[in-house]
Amino acid sequence: MRYERPLSVRQEAILRLIRSWTIEYGEGPTVRQMGLRVGLSSTTPSLPSLADLKRGV
Repeated sequence: MRYERPLSVRQEAILRLIRSWTIEYGEGPTVRQMGLRVGLSSTTPSLPSLADLKRGV
């Protein structure tokens, strides 16, 4: 049985953004758009969160 960790606050914010952006615009946001919307000054900190979401961690 695989143990799934709960999402971090940042991961939850990114996931909500992806869902709402996709509904509104018909495609996912860019990494830069995600970083700006979740309050990051650089796109670099959002990359590990995105990688974890992609792996289903």
